[in-house]
Amino acid sequence: MSAKKKLPIGVQSFRKIREGDYYYVDKTGFILGLIEEGSYYFLSRPRRFGKSLLVDTLKELFSGSRELFAGLYAEDHWDWSVSHPVLLFSFAGGVLGSVEALENSLIEQLTYAEENWGISMRFPEIRSRFKQLIRQTHEKTGRQVVILVDEYDKPILDAIADREEAARVRDVLRDFYSVIKDNDAHIRFAFLTGVSKFSKAGIFSGLNNLRDITVEAPYSAICGYTEEDLETVFAPELPGLDRAAIREWYDGYNWLGESVYNPFDVLLLFSKRTFGAYWFESGTPTFLVKLVLERGVFTPSLGQTVASEMLLSTFDVDTMPVEALLFQTGYLTFAGTRRMGARTEYRLGYPNLEVQSALNDVLLKSLLADPGAAEGVVSRLYDVLSTADFDALEAHFRALFAAIPADWHRKNAIAEYEGYYASVFYSHFAALGLDIRVEDATSRGRVDMTVLFEGRVFVFEFKVVELEPEGRALEQILARRYADKYLDLGRPIHLIGVEFSRKERNLCAFEVRSLPPPATENAGPPG
Repeated sequence: MSAKKKLPIGVQSFRKIREGDYYYVDKTGFILGLIEEGSYYFLSRPRRFGKSLLVDTLKELFSGSRELFAGLYAEDHWDWSVSHPVLLFSFAGGVLGSVEALENSLIEQLTYAEENWGISMRFPEIRSRFKQLIRQTHEKTGRQVVILVDEYDKPILDAIADREEAARVRDVLRDFYSVIKDNDAHIRFAFLTGVSKFSKAGIFSGLNNLRDITVEAPYSAICGYTEEDLETVFAPELPGLDRAAIREWYDGYNWLGESVYNPFDVLLLFSKRTFGAYWFESGTPTFLVKLVLERGVFTPSLGQTVASEMLLSTFDVDTMPVEALLFQTGYLTFAGTRRMGARTEYRLGYPNLEVQSALNDVLLKSLLADPGAAEGVVSRLYDVLSTADFDALEAHFRALFAAIPADWHRKNAIAEYEGYYASVFYSHFAALGLDIRVEDATSRGRVDMTVLFEGRVFVFEFKVVELEPEGRALEQILARRYADKYLDLGRPIHLIGVEFSRKERNLCAFEVRSLPPPATENAGPPG
């Protein structure tokens, strides 16, 4: 086994990684493939997925820094006799949530590039300065320029809470990026990255030669770590860690090709040697959670969202589908596709345990009136499930809903729709990271929610009634024989019918029917 190296946690400089004895996953094969196939590209990936490092690698490649690529794919497959001037623009640092802040950043970056390439500023206006910079750098060096833009959308996202200001910021960026199309003869290669895939009409208007590789299967693993990367590059870090648990916690991100691990999570796991929601805790936007709740999203359905190709690309300041936002920010990923004539339908799901658990924990705290109370109730739920004490489980949920003040219901429209009760119930379980099946199909219908936990199967059916219990929830489980699907598991099965009173805003019925595990000829003592 090779010796351990430094973990590149937060390191976005390709030169620093290559000169500092850090682990590096070779992505130069992907990069050369892009350069051979075209000249203008756009890539969307969630935050902390290695986009900035990818952009910096492109910078060093086109700059001719051959010594940094020793031992990598590009070393023997790139023409090092030719280099190109690189114009790099990054919006990754600082908060740029206003037109003034964005324009100051553009002026600063243009000034640096002009000084670096010896270009005299002739025009004060940003768009004209950018055009002049491209053309004069080409003239001065005799080489077409390379334009790299890191986090192209961050100024818009920084302002997203103020839709009007976000629209103004978008317009400034649209005007700036339009220069790229107008100067094709002077550009060798252009590559833009960001978190969100804003519609072309919104920000790339006129830049119709920009190829979006976000969901192209060959480039699914251009950012992130593959299974092979962990087994080879990071082999020295694996001893002492549960490989199945690493996969369950951090793998599963997919863009219609090879699945990848979240690199930020993996690196921190190797450093801390314990599992945690490192990526999620590093910056989940409150705007996203607020939007999910404002739209009344039924949280049990999040892990099995269905969306069209058009819906996922319809994203702008004024049009922001929740499905597109969750997908682009990394909280949902591709879990399957279906072709229906000229239409492609995508099935989206949680990429892994970290996202499912952490996102539902945040959603639960937002669904309840007292976020602090949510911390204690989650741990109590675990204890109650462990003992299969159903009287305690019913009391637990009655107390949970009773703790929500009537005034909170009045001020929050989300609490009035029927799915609110089931959303609180589901997110409460999902925050524990349990094995949960939602809308689980059987031969006789769909089970609202099934939980597999510590050798037991809990089958839940939810109903909302006006006031008095009606007994329809448990009746439906029994009549449709929902338990039959799980008999082969040989586990105790608990059928639980839950009814919520719309008027009382709490449980009005909690009925349980327990089935012992089926007897087998050679059954030993229960495990």
